[in-house]
Amino acid sequence: MTAPTAPRSGPATGRGCPVDLPGPEGDNSIAREPLWYAYGAGDDEPAAPDWTWTPEPPPDAHVPPPPPRGRAARTTLPLGTVDLLARMPFPRVPGPTDPDPVSGGPRSAAGPPAPGGSGVAGGLSAPGRPGAGTRATGREGPGRAGGASVAGGSRSANDTSLSGGSPATYPLGRSADGPQVTDPLGRALVAAFGPQRREPENPYNDHRSYASPRCLFPVHAFVDGGGEEPWRLLEPDLHALTGAPGPGPGRRIALTGRYTAVPSAYKWFRGSLVAIELGIVLRALSIGLELFGQPARLRLPDQDAHAVLDGIGLDPAWEWSLPFVLDVGDPPPAPAAGTAPDPVPSDVARRDPALADLVRVNRSQTYAGDAVPLTTAVPAGLPASQRTPDWAELLWQRHSGRMPRALHGMTGRRRRVPAEALDTALRWLAVPPPGPELAAAFDAVRITVVTQGVDGHEDGVHRAEAGTAGLFRRDAEAPALLEEHYGYGVSPVNGCGIRNAPMTVFLSVRPRELFARLGPAGWGAAQHACGWAVHGLCLSAAASGLFARPVRAFKEIPVQRVLGLDEDETIVLSAVVGVPQDTGGALLDLRL
Repeated sequence: MTAPTAPRSGPATGRGCPVDLPGPEGDNSIAREPLWYAYGAGDDEPAAPDWTWTPEPPPDAHVPPPPPRGRAARTTLPLGTVDLLARMPFPRVPGPTDPDPVSGGPRSAAGPPAPGGSGVAGGLSAPGRPGAGTRATGREGPGRAGGASVAGGSRSANDTSLSGGSPATYPLGRSADGPQVTDPLGRALVAAFGPQRREPENPYNDHRSYASPRCLFPVHAFVDGGGEEPWRLLEPDLHALTGAPGPGPGRRIALTGRYTAVPSAYKWFRGSLVAIELGIVLRALSIGLELFGQPARLRLPDQDAHAVLDGIGLDPAWEWSLPFVLDVGDPPPAPAAGTAPDPVPSDVARRDPALADLVRVNRSQTYAGDAVPLTTAVPAGLPASQRTPDWAELLWQRHSGRMPRALHGMTGRRRRVPAEALDTALRWLAVPPPGPELAAAFDAVRITVVTQGVDGHEDGVHRAEAGTAGLFRRDAEAPALLEEHYGYGVSPVNGCGIRNAPMTVFLSVRPRELFARLGPAGWGAAQHACGWAVHGLCLSAAASGLFARPVRAFKEIPVQRVLGLDEDETIVLSAVVGVPQDTGGALLDLRL
């Protein structure tokens, strides 16, 4: 679903909702987004902006902008991360008493990690795999044959690795007289951002461990490497960091989204897509850092965020969201004083007023709190998964549903699923994001689950709270109604598996409550929190042998009624959790 293009006609529909959109597409949830923001900010009768109905090229005509670093020097990321992840049993998060994933022996007890160097030191071997991108694999995941070296030898004097040369001691450390896996920060980045696979039958590629609309991945990571040009761009498709390495260890990561990477047909909603993906990426990166023993602190955009954005060296900076900054290891020097925001050029504002307005809104969403430690992104006490026995397999199995022959959408089978599928999903959804601001927004989110065919739960609408689900209303027809009110129904070119899905999850908020709690930053904080939660749901679905597809294409007002939501409540994000139907298509392994 994109913003409407039909001209305005007729009065507002008068359906009782404080946000209303005139015309035949009044239920378009994407077009209603700026109205909900205005309502949260205090406008009791928000009017649709004139650009709501401005014609835009179709999304498939969009050409993403080139990477911001161009032809700068590149540093290759370490190889063999997938093999290390394959030796980490899921759902355990490695700790100092767990066996070393390489040797099977005890881990080092030397304490918290120091930033590491590149590759695997000392000629260490790990299980080898055929060349990435050359092998089609079935749904059960790729097998691995032993014996190939991941990386070896000592570091050379001109090694420009990510972290500066000190080996990790926890959780991937070894005893002092044995070889050590180094560059844990680089491996955490690979685990979070590295391509997983290519699906030749899918119209959008390549796929990572987290979902992104149309595989656009508008959120980028930059790593501070010290020197005159400290920030390097992470380019997952090239398995490299691009930019001058600098003399110091990489210990800061900036996450920022590029609005112009999203098709203009989404208009103001481009800002929401970036904000949601920032939350998704934050959890994916938190898991990677946690798996490789890298403690970090999160700094949300504050009064110095403009200086950080300028320091990254992006041109133009106005295309990018204010960054999240993660400090890994020792805290870096204090940032420079804030600078004035980079204004949107007047010709861009005239050509794309929706873009100019969403940038204005983003620049108003700053926080006053200090940096906070990253908390665990993985719920405690999860059951083992036969489907995904290790972390490599979990990240491989995560997908958003498939269709054959390059068709769009998703397809799924009707099948009963065990109660554990819902129970573990609720536990993933209940893990709060780090920091008081995001946690406050997370507390304001209501989670509603529509179920059918889930053992131990009646078919109908459930409210989730504190990791459990309570029946709100019995309704065996709710899944069929949801599909009827979905923006991309079954057609000759599109599949839709909502009618057969055992679970469809909705995350909703009251905008006025968000603004009362957090001011203008509450809007973005709720989107970050919902992205964080839904990425957990996606991983939970993978562990249960299901797919999870984050969506925003439901028609809001009729779905409010199906779910029993209040009229002043808007759906931030939803996800269809279904039983995959094998399309017979190849999955090409891209992991390194």
